Amino acid sequence: MNANVGIWGRLTRVVFFLLLLAGLLGVGLWYAPLIEHNERMRKEVLRLDDQIQAEEGQARQLKSSIDALSHDPKTVERLARETLGYAKPGETVIHFGEPETNAPPR
Repeated sequence: MNANVGIWGRLTRVVFFLLLLAGLLGVGLWYAPLIEHNERMRKEVLRLDDQIQAEEGQARQLKSSIDALSHDPKTVERLARETLGYAKPGETVIHFGEPETNAPPR
């Protein structure tokens, strides 16, 4: 038996569809700030991962410098010659200054 309820059946289906659509829209609006926050945190994690990798590279470089200075006497000698201007007895040390330019004085 199929009862013809006319326009009321169609209106009931339209109202049900609109309520379902409004519910989905409400859930979407409710979770939109959480999704945006999640995206910001994900970008922050990627940025921090890149920073960690850079810091680990710098730590490896510094560790190798420390190891070289601790165990290699030639490295210590080169550093003393370059930074402190030390020389062995009988050596002549020549320091070169900055080249003069032809720029007019200010």
